Amino acid sequence: MIRVSIDDAPIELGVEVAALEERGAGAVATFTGVVRGDDGVTALELEHYPGMTEGALIALAEVAMQRWSLLGVTMVHRVGVMVPGDRIVFIGTAAEHRREALEACAYLIDRLKTDAPFWKRETRGEAARWVEARGSDADAAGRWNAVD
Repeated sequence: MIRVSIDDAPIELGVEVAALEERGAGAVATFTGVVRGDDGVTALELEHYPGMTEGALIALAEVAMQRWSLLGVTMVHRVGVMVPGDRIVFIGTAAEHRREALEACAYLIDRLKTDAPFWKRETRGEAARWVEARGSDADAAGRWNAVD
């Protein structure tokens, strides 16, 4: 089971985790990303390319399902305007054993950061700027190249 959602609605962690637990897994691993208020960030806006972004997330989930023995993958990403403390992304993996669930979850968040077409704009007070890709994100994604 692969579930991908891109929406402006808040992420309901309990609902997402429960759906993965229903897969009969012995392990469910999750990652939740939260908007940080670093350096005075007052708002974060995410835009995406509908259709293309969902396709990229599904492709990542399919690779994870093939590479690890997974019973389920959930990828939920917010778009629109968010404030510090809001959940921005949820990644969940279900497997019979913890190693597969944990590794697949790490793979998915590392690759999502570089492979999914999202555009991020940070607002600090009255000033807003588009955020460039980070080298550290590329490094984290690169460690999985042998997997792909």
